[in-house]
Amino acid sequence: MATQINQSAIPDALKNFDSLPDAANVRDKTVAGLFGCSVPTVWRMAKDGRLPRPRKLSDRVTAWNVGELRATLSRLAA
Repeated sequence: MATQINQSAIPDALKNFDSLPDAANVRDKTVAGLFGCSVPTVWRMAKDGRLPRPRKLSDRVTAWNVGELRATLSRLAA
């Protein structure tokens, strides 16, 4: 039986990740979708060096650089 994915639950940045420039930034939910893990796991992976460190964009906004995430994905796929 095929599993249906709720398209509205997928962040737009994840849907369009391939078209984002390397200089773009994405939030933790998008990173979790890219790596197939939970948001808390994203933070643990960043803390222990398995993911690039996020950048503090403002007091309440922290994000990851798309180019750094692509490099990490490439390294993991090799």
